[in-house]
Amino acid sequence: MKKVIISILFFAVGLGLSADDWPQWRGPNRDGISRETGLLQAWPSAGPKRVWLSRDIGLGYSAPVVAKGRLFIMGTEGGKEKLFAKEAKSGKTLWTAALGGVLSNNWGDGPRGAATVDGDRVFALGAKGGLICANAKDGKVHWRVELVKDLGGKVPNWGYTESVLVDGGHVICTPGGKRGTLAALDKKTGEVIWRSSDWTDGAQYASVVPAELNGQRQFVQLTQKTLAGVSARDGSVLWRNAWPGRTAVIPTPIVHRNEVYISSGYGAGCRKITVGGANEVTEDYSNKNMKNKHGGVLLLKGHLYGYSDGRGWTCQSLKSGDVVWDSKRFGKGCVFYADNRLYCLEESSGRVALAGANTGGWKEHGRFKLEPQTELRKSSGRIWTHPVVANGVLYLRDQELLFAFDVKAR
Repeated sequence: MKKVIISILFFAVGLGLSADDWPQWRGPNRDGISRETGLLQAWPSAGPKRVWLSRDIGLGYSAPVVAKGRLFIMGTEGGKEKLFAKEAKSGKTLWTAALGGVLSNNWGDGPRGAATVDGDRVFALGAKGGLICANAKDGKVHWRVELVKDLGGKVPNWGYTESVLVDGGHVICTPGGKRGTLAALDKKTGEVIWRSSDWTDGAQYASVVPAELNGQRQFVQLTQKTLAGVSARDGSVLWRNAWPGRTAVIPTPIVHRNEVYISSGYGAGCRKITVGGANEVTEDYSNKNMKNKHGGVLLLKGHLYGYSDGRGWTCQSLKSGDVVWDSKRFGKGCVFYADNRLYCLEESSGRVALAGANTGGWKEHGRFKLEPQTELRKSSGRIWTHPVVANGVLYLRDQELLFAFDVKAR
């Protein structure tokens, strides 16, 4: 644990971030785990105090990221998908930068992924594949790459959803297609460094996770057909494992030591593999105990937490894959962790619950309902944006509405 904390602090200092910032999808380690402490352990009956409400980010499901006093989020405005920079303490819009045309369907219009902040630059991918690198201070666009036109990708049915990864001098993204499932771009110029030409699956909806497995720096990604580890040096596939994904594969893989855990919905289930020293893959288990569609799964002290279709909120042993407990006392949704608490957002109603992160069963410490709610949601849409806590503030989104709640203990 000490080694993990030191690495997180080194990452934050290197980017000039506060230790409680949230600069990319699922946080500094892409695991949905905040190391922030000093937060409310129980909520009052009406919920935590709302600090501000912004109504000007347009439609979309993009989650907020927070770095150095600024919040970055994507949405639609004036017939375009855009990246918005806001003042984190007030919600005031500071600048916008265009991403491209608007992806529109019956599940909801606009961007899906989260931006990524790296030093004085912010990287953002629109649902149609427009990827930009912008100055975090003023929004000036340094470069733009189209995942379809420039990289030979194909827009997935529900749009490009991943949140690009910045790793050293490279930006890692998943255009998919015959040129290679993954691409590494030069962070400063956007030029292609390598493609994973021996892996050509189409893009799905998960985001890349960096990993060090058996001394090899690599990027782990999951498509509808394949879980794979790709060399950070040249994009070659180090190992792969066939996955029977259905319809849409969304949750981000979880890497723990030399193990990788994945889950997806539509009946697919979950799996844990171990990657050996010669890059051989051993399937430790494959079962239906966690069928997580898009709410995400968290790993805490050897146990996994998330919503499993048909089962409800579930605590699962990482080692065995067995169910420790499950509960239907709160509806289907997404999850975030901070300060020994699970922040659970119910997708159909907008209710938010604060629950204990433990193996003893579902125990709530407060709940409230998000009000007001959007009137612009498409008929098949839900509240799918993941919660974020940064610097004592809980951020929640319902389409064009962005809420900030004070969850700092006093």
